[in-house]
Amino acid sequence: MKFCSACGSGAIALRIPAGDSLPRYVCPACGDIHYQNPKIVVGCLPEWEEQVLLCRRAIEPRRGLWTLPAGFLENGETIEAGAARETLEEASARVAMGELYTVISLPYINQVYMMFRAHLVDLDFGPGPESLEVRLFTEDEIPWEDLAFRTITRTLRNFFLDRKLGIFRAHVSALERRLPIKPELSAAA
Repeated sequence: MKFCSACGSGAIALRIPAGDSLPRYVCPACGDIHYQNPKIVVGCLPEWEEQVLLCRRAIEPRRGLWTLPAGFLENGETIEAGAARETLEEASARVAMGELYTVISLPYINQVYMMFRAHLVDLDFGPGPESLEVRLFTEDEIPWEDLAFRTITRTLRNFFLDRKLGIFRAHVSALERRLPIKPELSAAA
């Protein structure tokens, strides 16, 4: 931060405010504390019979790769409404919302993914402005090597395993930063 959004001062300082335990951006001029919190990503795992709906991304990051319809939650929006909105925007698909299915924390980029199971209302879907292509996949057809995000891979793997077991439950987990493999280590492996 460079400027205080409360008073316009340009003397923002990073310090631990009284009664807090973490460094925050504080305006020395007006005393306003500017909290920065994780972004919430909401989306759906839309189902139709034995298939799931995936979107091939038309935007960065990860353009051209496949994902479940998802995006950032807007202010004033419930997580369910945000997930349904993202599905409509990215896949032009209407869904009947199901239960919250995965909550995945990504502390290294300050995001939390919240994915719902959902059922397609009909087969009237197609690419929105952020998608190149939208289609249904059976488990055997999933382009595992071309999925855009690890959160999506984890959600889909949980789903197909739960479906085999016949018991769907909420999955709460975290993904840590993936460290690059050093060339000297990969040559020895």
